[in-house]
Amino acid sequence: MTTQQIEVSIVVPTYNEADNVAELVARIEAAVEGLAAEIIVVDDSSDETPAAVRREAARSPLPIRLIHRDVATGGLSGAVVAGLEASRGRWSVVMDGDLQHPPELIPVLVASGESENADVVVASRHIAGGADAGLSGALRHLVSTGATVLTRAMFPIKLRDCTDPMTGFFAVRRSSVDLSTLRPHGFKILLEILARTPLTVVEEPFVFAERHAGESKADLRQGFTFLAQIAALRFGRLSGFAAIGAVGAVANLGIMAALQAFGVWYLAAAIVAAVVTILGNFVLLERFVFHDLRDGAHSVWKRFAQSVAFNGTETAVRTGVLFLIVESTSVPGILAQALLIAVGFVIRFVYHSRVVYKPDRTTSPAPSASRVDGTLTATD
Repeated sequence: MTTQQIEVSIVVPTYNEADNVAELVARIEAAVEGLAAEIIVVDDSSDETPAAVRREAARSPLPIRLIHRDVATGGLSGAVVAGLEASRGRWSVVMDGDLQHPPELIPVLVASGESENADVVVASRHIAGGADAGLSGALRHLVSTGATVLTRAMFPIKLRDCTDPMTGFFAVRRSSVDLSTLRPHGFKILLEILARTPLTVVEEPFVFAERHAGESKADLRQGFTFLAQIAALRFGRLSGFAAIGAVGAVANLGIMAALQAFGVWYLAAAIVAAVVTILGNFVLLERFVFHDLRDGAHSVWKRFAQSVAFNGTETAVRTGVLFLIVESTSVPGILAQALLIAVGFVIRFVYHSRVVYKPDRTTSPAPSASRVDGTLTATD
């Protein structure tokens, strides 16, 4: 098929779903009969999923392309964006590979989008006719409901037409979304799309089914990633920086207080506390706040040197001012330290945003570590 002939691209992010691939492809084939469709599997697996996809691609009447990522940049959300970038259809339908999202709904989503002139069609569990029966256990039901309520409360305008922003099953008109505006991280890509782009949304009900095979990938780490995602979307990068700064400040004061309790001089205690928190903050900033800027910025060692040098200088200045305050006034050392940390917060944020993680214009970004089967070539 030529590029112009594709109507629907079905994007399926997978992680160790080898036992589900054959059934998934068979049901998609039956569901899209009569539509010019393609399947794009974006795989981060360590099992036999790529081999299973290639077997299906060799026998299926549908074009099936495999993007196997050696580095799972952006998690599941990053996989979806990679699939959307590779898609050739006017519509892209995003769905999981575990058959909890029924392929039979694919033509319904596309037809609804066309008839309603919508940008996004959400398969919702929370409207009449929908259900989340496939969620295992009362705890997962509670977590899912709580996450939905929290998300809609934080984005009351952008999600006013979406009852299920947590779903991973939706259709998007490709021309409506500028993928360069997205900052994929974690596993809730629909929330990322709706929060960053004003779109017309309609919904279709669906029943979230039980897994066909394999195990759920949901865990506590994903929960923390989700919380970090909605904080970043709602408050911007500053929120994550502030949260890590707060953790660092508490740790700094705690270490200082503990050392003083053991008789360590307050300046020596302040220096030790500063060194520990500087190193810890750098690791947390790399992982949670500036993770999407690392590839286009300086090398990790240069970022580390810049961050440590600045924070070390700021600490030296702060410690000197702390000495002057404590020695010349009646202000306790802990209180003075807390005030000085607060004063330095904005300066530290501006420096890290504008210097440490500023894209390096003298070099080109390295190609992503992905292997692409089919007609695609490696992309930057």
